[in-house]
Amino acid sequence: MKKIAYALGALLGLISTTAGAWGNHTLAAYRALEAMPEVANAAPVTVEALESFLKAEEKTIEALLASHEAWAAANLQSYPPRPPKLAFVANPNRSDEARRLAFTHALRIAPNSRFALFIQPDPKLNASPAPRLASETVTTLPMLGNATQKFQPLKVGDAVAPLAVAASAADEPDYGLDINLFEDSPSEWGKMYGFGTLPFGNPLLVYGSQAPFHMGFMHENKVLYTAAPFIKRTFPQLRVYQYSTLASLAFRTGHPYWGWRFTGLALHYIQDLTQPYHASLSPGDSTLKLLAINAMAMTGLAGMKNDMVTLLSNRHLALEKYQSEVLLNSALAKQDTPIDQALRQIDKDASYPEWHDLYLRNVVSAQAASYGNRIAQTLVESMPPGFVSDPNYDFGANEERVTLVKELASAPTEAKLKLDGLVAELLANFGAHSRNAVRGILKASNR
Repeated sequence: MKKIAYALGALLGLISTTAGAWGNHTLAAYRALEAMPEVANAAPVTVEALESFLKAEEKTIEALLASHEAWAAANLQSYPPRPPKLAFVANPNRSDEARRLAFTHALRIAPNSRFALFIQPDPKLNASPAPRLASETVTTLPMLGNATQKFQPLKVGDAVAPLAVAASAADEPDYGLDINLFEDSPSEWGKMYGFGTLPFGNPLLVYGSQAPFHMGFMHENKVLYTAAPFIKRTFPQLRVYQYSTLASLAFRTGHPYWGWRFTGLALHYIQDLTQPYHASLSPGDSTLKLLAINAMAMTGLAGMKNDMVTLLSNRHLALEKYQSEVLLNSALAKQDTPIDQALRQIDKDASYPEWHDLYLRNVVSAQAASYGNRIAQTLVESMPPGFVSDPNYDFGANEERVTLVKELASAPTEAKLKLDGLVAELLANFGAHSRNAVRGILKASNR
């Protein structure tokens, strides 16, 4: 059993190097939330520094963050308790910097997280914001050459639309908040946070260590959990609960800017889990196939395993890149495609239960995992074979040179319609679950 777990661990470490889910979440979040009057029609809010919120509500934050531990212990599998020394304890005499550091330690996020005051303007309304904010002011991670994020600075006291705050923050967890949080990470904080060693992901990649917070394999065959229990060590549920309850607290205590900002942060992890490649270990592959391939790898025949890992990564990246291109192109052209319309499909929301603490696991993740066979088959049938069916091709290494919208322009109409239909369906789920989460947060806020 240990040998099987080791082999699966090697497989997971490679699969999970693809840490992105939907590219720039902000593009899709604007379309999803503009359909929701509670967000789109909400009055502008006043920008507030994080330090001001923390200082004003120090005692209530202390109580809330303490309550997180009891909830997590009762509701999360394989939850590593927060070390007692990291508890947030109110202290009005400390500096703003010390209070902010205590807050990041209590949440167990990277203490160098920027929490800059910014928005990403909706490219459908303003494609070239001025002035621009340098990316290193917003994120601790390098931006790829083809990144679509464009940052606009805010300052304390500015009035800003809640839609812009929430949609912008929906991309923010990819800016370094969950980097190097494990004891074998190259960071001081990872050694004190109590998350143990990195369960999967490539620690050599700058984004690799965030994978266990942005992926959740919650509906795998029990054989896999027995053979490789470390696949249970994923933490998106923790992040959703932390940020959603902070959002409700901020709304209740008169800090609406941070109410919307924390709402956006919570949405990121929900949206990540609507992506089948974040909710399933190996979409389209059976448990038997995974075990057989890894058994062969254990004997030194690693070719099939390596090929499978490459294909999974390529398909993951191709799906993400295609939907990102379609959404950005339609926004810049001021068009309204079926995929944009799917994100605003508000009548879909009521087909799901009301938001509850385990909605991410029981509704979002379960639904995304069920797409495994269909997403793999559709990508193989619709995408150029070299991108998704050739294990000798590395899509990630060539991504900046690939424009999938152009590549698919000459594809058979039936194949492209099938792909667009599935992307629209997945993003309709993205939109509905995002809105249901916002409703849950606002309900808990008595708004």
